[in-house]
Amino acid sequence: MADRELQPEEKLALIKTQLSEVLHQDILEDVIIKQKRPLVIYWGTATTGRPHCGYFVPMMKIAHFLRAGCLVKILLADIHGFLDNLKAPIELVKFRAEYYKFIISSLLKTVGVSLEKLEFVLGSSYQLSADYTMDIFRLSSVVTEHDAKKAGAEVVKQVDNAPLSGLIYPLMQALDEQHLGVDAQFGGVDQRKIFALAQEVLPKVGYKERAHLMNPMVPGLAGGKMSASDPDSKIDILDTADAVRKKLRKAYAATGEVEGNGIISFVEYVLLPISSLRDPQGKGTFVCNKREGEGEPLIYHDIEALKADYLADKLTPQLLKAGATEALVELLAPIQAEFQASSEWQAIEKKAYPPAEPAKKEKKKKDKGSKYPGAGNVQATPDGSVEGKGKEEVEVSKSAGEALSQLNINGAS
Repeated sequence: MADRELQPEEKLALIKTQLSEVLHQDILEDVIIKQKRPLVIYWGTATTGRPHCGYFVPMMKIAHFLRAGCLVKILLADIHGFLDNLKAPIELVKFRAEYYKFIISSLLKTVGVSLEKLEFVLGSSYQLSADYTMDIFRLSSVVTEHDAKKAGAEVVKQVDNAPLSGLIYPLMQALDEQHLGVDAQFGGVDQRKIFALAQEVLPKVGYKERAHLMNPMVPGLAGGKMSASDPDSKIDILDTADAVRKKLRKAYAATGEVEGNGIISFVEYVLLPISSLRDPQGKGTFVCNKREGEGEPLIYHDIEALKADYLADKLTPQLLKAGATEALVELLAPIQAEFQASSEWQAIEKKAYPPAEPAKKEKKKKDKGSKYPGAGNVQATPDGSVEGKGKEEVEVSKSAGEALSQLNINGAS
């Protein structure tokens, strides 16, 4: 599969494989089968937090698109990252965009596809132009506040008294299709409302509809919801082999529980497809080795057989975790080697994600006891005088005249 030229029908099938939904499949068929030209598709990512192993899921689909001869544009959405409730400080988005470019390129090279038809586009390279700005104004005149908020509900961070930037975000994502000159946009099913908005409103300002391809939402590899504040909830691309093993040992994987199992999903959407792309016959393989003396390894070529064995407890959580761990460590090794060999990438990483400054120790207020002048319940009033117990020791005088008088006495010669 890695070498043979695909026929148009095969390209279409590969583009659609493992997708949750396709809107306007007729556009794909027209471009690939009738026009017989490469489909131009874009995937955007806001350059905010560090990319983690969950990024392998969209990367696998992008690998499919490239294998199918598509022209793929990756939008490094620096301005989107800033607009989404300031998830990325404006001072850092440029460096984070460069870091994302390094990571994504390395991920795709590891998968084993050619990057010849891949293009990176920085959002700010065209989103600050006069034409784009005018188009934002035009879209904002036909999209209601309700529809913009609804479109971004699953993508833009929702907060009380939200800033207007959250309403601009979905308009820009729709408009990017026109300014990037694509036939289709790819994203997760959480993007569906934005895709629907784009199909509805772009024709209102004179632009054509595009196809939309959606990945299913896949559970986190380490189990549960991923959180930037909990380093154990996600596996970073640059995590060491020991860190990966530790996190996967702690990952949630209940016996016989297939639904919501992040490790099984990772095998289904990443490990088997990667193996399939690398194999000349297009045959995916996932291996779970048993301990010495406990029998032959379990070898899987399709996910349904793996799920059946897991339900029957023939494939235990321990065997599944061990197999996924070794496959992931092997997958990450060349990426991490490339990082270690690139001083430029390392320098960008430090600028994009500078280490947090150590918390300053709060200076304790010295307890002077109750005998020093001013102790007790003395309080200053708005006119500058003081009231309360001990005010006689604090108060120099009740008026400027008395103060001068006392100074004259004390300072008489």
